[in-house]
Amino acid sequence: MAAIFIKRIYDLLEEDDGYRVLVDRLWPRGIKKEAARLSAWEKDIAPSSELRKAFNHIPELFNEFREKYLIELRTQEEKIRKIEELANISKVNKVTLLYAAKDPIHNHARVLYEELIRKVNQREDT
Repeated sequence: MAAIFIKRIYDLLEEDDGYRVLVDRLWPRGIKKEAARLSAWEKDIAPSSELRKAFNHIPELFNEFREKYLIELRTQEEKIRKIEELANISKVNKVTLLYAAKDPIHNHARVLYEELIRKVNQREDT
C-alpha cells in the first residue's frame, strides 16, 4: 500500500516524513535549502506558470484550476514520468508532498496527491 502525504513546507520537519519532495515551481520564501531537507525538488510536476497565475490561489477558481491541472498531469510527458517515479517511490517509502501555499484545501498539491493515489490504485487493480 502506498504511503503518500501532503504538508506545508513551513510545517515542522518530522523524521518519518520519508521521501520529502517539494512540488512547487518556485522556491518558497524564507526557507533555506539546507533546512528544507528535501529528497527532491520536482518543479516540473507543478502547474504551468500560466495556469498557476490564472488560478492565483482564488478558492472560487479552484474547480476550474483542478480540471486544467489534471489535464496537464495526464497529457504532459514530463509530468506523467514524474508521477510514475513518485508512485514507484511510494511503494517502498513514505512520500511527503511539500507545498508553500497558505490554503491547505485549494492548492495544487491536493490535486497532485489525488492523481498519485489514482495512479497507485490503478496499478493495484491490474
